[in-house]
Amino acid sequence: GSHDSFSYWVDDKSPVGPDQATAIKRLARISLVRKIIKKWSVTQNLTFKEQLEGGIRYFDLRVSSKPGEIGQEIYFIHGLFGIKVWDGLEEMNRFLEQHPKEVIFLDFNHFYAMDDSHHHFLINRIRSAFESKLCCVECVEYVTLLYMWEKKHQVLIFYHHPLHQEYPFLWPGNKMPAPWANTTNVHKLLQFLETTLGERSRYGTFHVSQAILTPRVKTIARHLVRGLKNTLVHRNLPMILNWVKAQKPGVMGVNIITSDFVELVDFAATVIALNDLLLEEEESDT
Repeated sequence: GSHDSFSYWVDDKSPVGPDQATAIKRLARISLVRKIIKKWSVTQNLTFKEQLEGGIRYFDLRVSSKPGEIGQEIYFIHGLFGIKVWDGLEEMNRFLEQHPKEVIFLDFNHFYAMDDSHHHFLINRIRSAFESKLCCVECVEYVTLLYMWEKKHQVLIFYHHPLHQEYPFLWPGNKMPAPWANTTNVHKLLQFLETTLGERSRYGTFHVSQAILTPRVKTIARHLVRGLKNTLVHRNLPMILNWVKAQKPGVMGVNIITSDFVELVDFAATVIALNDLLLEEEESDT
Protein backbone atom coordinates (compact mmCIF):
# COMPACT_ATOMS: atom_id res chain seq x y z
CA GLY A 1 0.00 0.00 0.00
CA SER A 2 0.96 3.65 -0.41
CA HIS A 3 0.37 6.45 2.11
CA ASP A 4 -1.45 9.55 0.78
CA SER A 5 -1.42 7.65 -2.49
CA PHE A 6 -2.64 10.58 -4.64
CA SER A 7 -0.10 13.18 -3.47
CA TYR A 8 2.28 12.75 -6.43
CA TRP A 9 0.67 15.95 -7.77
CA VAL A 10 -0.67 18.79 -5.66
CA ASP A 11 -1.51 22.28 -6.84
CA ASP A 12 0.67 24.96 -5.23
CA LYS A 13 -1.11 27.62 -7.29
CA SER A 14 -4.48 27.11 -5.56
CA PRO A 15 -5.38 28.01 -1.95
CA VAL A 16 -4.48 25.46 0.73
CA GLY A 17 -7.16 22.94 1.58
CA PRO A 18 -9.74 22.87 4.38
CA ASP A 19 -7.65 20.16 6.08
CA GLN A 20 -5.22 22.90 7.23
CA ALA A 21 -5.32 25.14 10.31
CA THR A 22 -6.54 28.74 9.93
CA ALA A 23 -3.05 30.14 10.65
CA ILE A 24 -1.55 28.06 7.80
CA LYS A 25 -4.32 29.24 5.45
CA ARG A 26 -3.45 32.85 6.21
CA LEU A 27 0.27 32.28 5.71
CA ALA A 28 -0.36 30.37 2.49
CA ARG A 29 -1.52 33.51 0.74
CA ILE A 30 2.23 33.92 0.16
CA SER A 31 3.30 31.88 -2.86
CA LEU A 32 6.61 30.78 -1.24
CA VAL A 33 4.70 29.31 1.73
CA ARG A 34 2.59 27.18 -0.63
CA LYS A 35 5.79 25.87 -2.24
CA ILE A 36 7.07 24.83 1.21
CA ILE A 37 3.72 23.18 2.04
CA LYS A 38 4.06 21.23 -1.22
CA LYS A 39 7.47 19.87 -0.15
CA TRP A 40 5.83 18.43 2.98
CA SER A 41 2.52 17.39 1.38
CA VAL A 42 3.95 15.19 -1.37
CA THR A 43 4.49 11.64 -0.07
CA GLN A 44 4.59 9.79 -3.42
CA ASN A 45 6.38 10.34 -6.73
CA LEU A 46 4.48 7.80 -8.84
CA THR A 47 1.07 8.24 -10.49
CA PHE A 48 -1.71 5.75 -9.74
CA LYS A 49 -0.88 3.85 -12.95
CA GLU A 50 2.82 3.70 -12.05
CA GLN A 51 2.02 2.59 -8.50
CA LEU A 52 -0.26 -0.15 -9.83
CA GLU A 53 2.40 -1.29 -12.28
CA GLY A 54 4.89 -1.35 -9.39
CA GLY A 55 2.70 -3.69 -7.33
CA ILE A 56 0.77 -1.29 -5.06
CA ARG A 57 -2.77 -2.54 -4.40
CA TYR A 58 -3.96 -0.52 -1.36
CA PHE A 59 -4.56 3.22 -1.76
CA ASP A 60 -4.94 5.67 1.14
CA LEU A 61 -7.31 8.44 -0.04
CA ARG A 62 -8.29 11.82 1.47
CA VAL A 63 -10.84 13.90 -0.37
CA SER A 64 -12.49 17.34 -0.29
CA SER A 65 -14.77 19.67 -2.16
CA LYS A 66 -13.29 23.05 -3.16
CA PRO A 67 -15.07 25.64 -1.01
CA GLY A 68 -16.44 28.40 -3.21
CA GLU A 69 -16.39 26.29 -6.38
CA ILE A 70 -19.72 25.84 -8.18
CA GLY A 71 -20.86 22.21 -8.42
CA GLN A 72 -19.97 19.20 -6.31
CA GLU A 73 -16.65 18.11 -7.81
CA ILE A 74 -14.45 16.24 -5.33
CA TYR A 75 -10.64 16.39 -5.27
CA PHE A 76 -7.88 14.50 -3.50
CA ILE A 77 -6.27 16.59 -0.78
CA HIS A 78 -3.20 16.67 1.45
CA GLY A 79 -2.47 20.23 2.50
CA LEU A 80 -2.99 21.28 -1.11
CA PHE A 81 -5.57 20.10 -3.64
CA GLY A 82 -4.67 17.19 -5.90
CA ILE A 83 -6.34 15.87 -9.05
CA LYS A 84 -10.10 15.26 -9.38
CA VAL A 85 -11.10 11.97 -7.75
CA TRP A 86 -12.92 10.98 -10.95
CA ASP A 87 -9.68 11.21 -12.97
CA GLY A 88 -7.91 8.96 -10.49
CA LEU A 89 -10.73 6.38 -10.49
CA GLU A 90 -10.71 6.27 -14.30
CA GLU A 91 -6.94 5.74 -14.34
CA MET A 92 -7.29 2.81 -11.94
CA ASN A 93 -10.18 1.32 -13.87
CA ARG A 94 -8.18 1.33 -17.11
CA PHE A 95 -5.50 -0.74 -15.34
CA LEU A 96 -8.12 -3.19 -14.03
CA GLU A 97 -9.65 -3.57 -17.50
CA GLN A 98 -6.24 -4.68 -18.77
CA HIS A 99 -5.55 -6.92 -15.73
CA PRO A 100 -8.83 -8.73 -14.90
CA LYS A 101 -7.32 -10.82 -12.08
CA GLU A 102 -5.92 -7.89 -10.11
CA VAL A 103 -7.71 -6.64 -6.96
CA ILE A 104 -7.36 -3.19 -5.36
CA PHE A 105 -8.40 -1.66 -2.02
CA LEU A 106 -9.49 1.99 -2.00
CA ASP A 107 -9.63 3.44 1.51
CA PHE A 108 -11.55 6.76 1.64
CA ASN A 109 -10.66 7.71 5.20
CA HIS A 110 -10.69 11.53 5.45
CA PHE A 111 -13.38 13.89 4.12
CA TYR A 112 -13.23 17.69 4.19
CA ALA A 113 -15.82 20.38 3.34
CA MET A 114 -18.34 17.72 2.30
CA ASP A 115 -22.05 17.53 3.12
CA ASP A 116 -24.31 14.57 2.28
CA SER A 117 -24.89 15.80 -1.28
CA HIS A 118 -21.11 15.80 -1.89
CA HIS A 119 -20.90 12.26 -0.49
CA HIS A 120 -23.71 10.99 -2.74
CA PHE A 121 -22.00 12.66 -5.72
CA LEU A 122 -18.69 10.95 -4.89
CA ILE A 123 -20.28 7.56 -4.22
CA ASN A 124 -22.09 7.71 -7.57
CA ARG A 125 -18.74 8.53 -9.23
CA ILE A 126 -17.24 5.43 -7.60
CA ARG A 127 -20.15 3.30 -8.82
CA SER A 128 -19.90 4.74 -12.35
CA ALA A 129 -16.15 4.11 -12.51
CA PHE A 130 -16.13 0.47 -11.42
CA GLU A 131 -19.73 -0.86 -11.80
CA SER A 132 -19.77 -4.68 -11.53
CA LYS A 133 -16.11 -4.77 -10.38
CA LEU A 134 -17.22 -3.56 -6.92
CA CYS A 135 -17.24 -6.21 -4.20
CA CYS A 136 -20.16 -5.92 -1.76
CA VAL A 137 -19.59 -6.14 1.99
CA GLU A 138 -18.91 -9.70 3.07
CA CYS A 139 -17.18 -11.56 5.92
CA VAL A 140 -13.50 -10.70 5.52
CA GLU A 141 -12.54 -14.39 5.74
CA TYR A 142 -14.62 -15.20 2.63
CA VAL A 143 -12.89 -12.64 0.44
CA THR A 144 -10.16 -14.72 -1.16
CA LEU A 145 -8.71 -14.12 -4.60
CA LEU A 146 -10.67 -17.15 -5.82
CA TYR A 147 -13.90 -15.60 -4.50
CA MET A 148 -13.10 -12.33 -6.30
CA TRP A 149 -12.21 -14.05 -9.57
CA GLU A 150 -15.35 -16.20 -9.58
CA LYS A 151 -17.56 -13.12 -9.11
CA LYS A 152 -15.40 -10.97 -11.43
CA HIS A 153 -14.93 -8.43 -8.63
CA GLN A 154 -11.76 -6.32 -8.50
CA VAL A 155 -12.40 -3.41 -6.13
CA LEU A 156 -13.07 -3.12 -2.39
CA ILE A 157 -14.10 0.38 -1.27
CA PHE A 158 -13.72 1.37 2.40
CA TYR A 159 -15.73 4.46 3.29
CA HIS A 160 -15.22 6.05 6.71
CA HIS A 161 -18.56 7.84 6.90
CA PRO A 162 -22.02 6.72 8.17
CA LEU A 163 -23.42 6.90 4.61
CA HIS A 164 -21.64 3.62 3.86
CA GLN A 165 -24.75 1.95 5.35
CA GLU A 166 -26.85 3.05 2.37
CA TYR A 167 -24.70 1.34 -0.25
CA PRO A 168 -23.95 -2.42 -0.25
CA PHE A 169 -20.61 -1.92 -2.06
CA LEU A 170 -19.19 0.43 0.61
CA TRP A 171 -17.28 -1.38 3.34
CA PRO A 172 -17.34 0.36 6.75
CA GLY A 173 -14.12 2.06 7.80
CA ASN A 174 -13.85 -0.14 10.90
CA LYS A 175 -13.14 -3.10 8.59
CA MET A 176 -9.85 -1.38 7.65
CA PRO A 177 -8.18 -0.16 10.87
CA ALA A 178 -4.93 1.71 10.25
CA PRO A 179 -3.34 2.66 13.60
CA TRP A 180 -1.03 5.66 13.29
CA ALA A 181 2.21 6.00 15.26
CA ASN A 182 2.47 9.80 14.78
CA THR A 183 6.21 9.90 15.48
CA THR A 184 9.44 11.11 13.86
CA ASN A 185 11.45 8.40 15.65
CA VAL A 186 11.98 5.22 13.62
CA HIS A 187 12.55 3.07 16.74
CA LYS A 188 9.26 4.25 18.28
CA LEU A 189 7.55 3.59 14.95
CA LEU A 190 8.76 -0.01 14.76
CA GLN A 191 7.80 -0.62 18.40
CA PHE A 192 4.32 0.77 17.66
CA LEU A 193 3.95 -1.46 14.59
CA GLU A 194 4.88 -4.52 16.67
CA THR A 195 2.44 -3.58 19.46
CA THR A 196 -0.53 -2.93 17.15
CA LEU A 197 0.11 -6.15 15.23
CA GLY A 198 0.09 -8.02 18.53
CA GLU A 199 -3.28 -6.46 19.40
CA ARG A 200 -4.77 -7.17 15.98
CA SER A 201 -8.08 -8.94 16.43
CA ARG A 202 -7.85 -12.51 15.24
CA TYR A 203 -10.88 -12.29 12.94
CA GLY A 204 -13.14 -9.80 11.27
CA THR A 205 -11.05 -7.01 9.76
CA PHE A 206 -8.25 -6.19 7.40
CA HIS A 207 -5.30 -4.36 9.00
CA VAL A 208 -2.95 -1.61 7.82
CA SER A 209 0.56 -1.29 9.25
CA GLN A 210 1.46 2.34 8.51
CA ALA A 211 5.25 2.17 8.16
CA ILE A 212 5.52 5.97 7.97
CA LEU A 213 7.13 8.75 9.99
CA THR A 214 5.14 11.94 10.61
CA PRO A 215 6.85 15.34 10.80
CA ARG A 216 6.03 17.60 13.74
CA VAL A 217 5.75 21.38 13.41
CA LYS A 218 9.30 21.80 14.76
CA THR A 219 10.59 19.20 12.26
CA ILE A 220 9.15 21.25 9.41
CA ALA A 221 10.44 24.52 10.95
CA ARG A 222 13.99 23.16 11.18
CA HIS A 223 14.06 21.66 7.69
CA LEU A 224 11.71 23.96 5.78
CA VAL A 225 13.31 23.67 2.37
CA ARG A 226 14.44 20.04 2.53
CA GLY A 227 10.92 18.60 2.65
CA LEU A 228 9.61 15.26 3.89
CA LYS A 229 11.59 12.95 1.62
CA ASN A 230 15.02 14.41 2.37
CA THR A 231 14.38 14.95 6.09
CA LEU A 232 12.65 11.78 7.27
CA VAL A 233 12.13 9.23 4.51
CA HIS A 234 15.52 8.68 2.82
CA ARG A 235 17.36 8.20 6.09
CA ASN A 236 14.92 5.79 7.73
CA LEU A 237 13.55 3.69 4.86
CA PRO A 238 16.30 1.01 5.05
CA MET A 239 15.49 0.30 8.72
CA ILE A 240 11.76 0.22 7.98
CA LEU A 241 12.37 -2.17 5.08
CA ASN A 242 14.38 -4.47 7.34
CA TRP A 243 11.37 -4.62 9.68
CA VAL A 244 9.12 -5.52 6.73
CA LYS A 245 11.48 -8.32 5.66
CA ALA A 246 11.28 -9.84 9.16
CA GLN A 247 7.45 -10.07 9.13
CA LYS A 248 5.17 -13.02 8.49
CA PRO A 249 1.83 -12.67 6.73
CA GLY A 250 -1.39 -14.39 7.71
CA VAL A 251 -4.01 -14.24 10.43
CA MET A 252 -1.60 -13.34 13.25
CA GLY A 253 0.85 -11.40 11.12
CA VAL A 254 0.97 -8.46 8.74
CA ASN A 255 -1.79 -7.83 6.24
CA ILE A 256 -1.37 -4.49 4.40
CA ILE A 257 1.77 -2.34 4.83
CA THR A 258 1.92 1.28 3.64
CA SER A 259 4.92 3.48 2.96
CA ASP A 260 5.85 6.92 1.65
CA PHE A 261 7.71 7.13 -1.68
CA VAL A 262 7.16 3.46 -2.46
CA GLU A 263 9.68 3.44 -5.32
CA LEU A 264 12.73 4.54 -3.27
CA VAL A 265 13.49 0.97 -2.17
CA ASP A 266 12.12 -2.43 -3.24
CA PHE A 267 9.12 -1.84 -0.98
CA ALA A 268 6.32 -3.45 -3.02
CA ALA A 269 8.48 -6.40 -4.11
CA THR A 270 9.55 -6.99 -0.49
CA VAL A 271 5.95 -6.99 0.80
CA ILE A 272 4.73 -9.20 -2.05
CA ALA A 273 7.57 -11.68 -1.40
CA LEU A 274 6.22 -12.25 2.15
CA ASN A 275 3.39 -14.24 0.52
CA ASP A 276 5.95 -16.92 -0.36
CA LEU A 277 6.12 -17.71 3.36
CA LEU A 278 2.42 -18.67 3.26
CA LEU A 279 3.11 -21.04 0.36
CA GLU A 280 6.00 -22.60 2.29
CA GLU A 281 3.68 -23.14 5.27
CA GLU A 282 1.09 -24.83 3.06
CA GLU A 283 3.72 -27.13 1.56
CA SER A 284 5.07 -28.11 4.99
CA ASP A 285 1.50 -28.79 6.21
CA THR A 286 0.85 -31.14 3.30
